[in-house]
Order: sequence, then C-alpha cells, then structure tokens
Amino acid sequence: MKHVIAATIALKGLGGLLFIFSSTFGAFLQLLYLAFITPIVYDFYNFDIERAEFVQLFIKFTQNLALFGSLLFFLGMKNAIPKRQQKKKVPKTKTG
Repeated sequence: MKHVIAATIALKGLGGLLFIFSSTFGAFLQLLYLAFITPIVYDFYNFDIERAEFVQLFIKFTQNLALFGSLLFFLGMKNAIPKRQQKKKVPKTKTG
C-alpha cells in the first residue's frame, strides 16, 4: 500500500511540475492521476443525500471533474495551434 501511495504522490508531483512548463506529458500524467484517484477518494455515491459528507464529497468530486475538463481543454488547444514553421530564406539576387 505504501508503494501505491508513493506512486500517486510522484505521479501528481511530476505531472504538476511538467505541466507548469507547458508540457503535454505533464498534462497526461495529471489526467491519469485524476482519472484513477477521483472516483476512489471522493465516493459520494456511497452516502445518503441528506448527510453532510455527501455534499462535501460531491463538491470535491465535481471540482476534480472540472480540473479534468480543463486539462482536456489544454491538450486540445495545445494540439490545435500549429507549430511555428521556419521561414525559408530566399537568396537575394545581385544586380549590377
């Protein structure tokens, strides 16, 4: 169990650090982390609607879904912007 916790901490830490530097790999690591951890940690579906825990867990769950969506948006926009192409230098003709 210690290895699983250490792996999730490393996954989130490395993904966050790479994401700061606008890396798509970091965004994919964050997506992977959120996809596995969110339904496990915030299991609001096991609580009754009237309980206070349900509301708190549901809010955290929807916040993580919003983060997941924003990471998908980041990846979509990152892939939609064309890469900067180098301009070909045209040799100048000599007149004379």
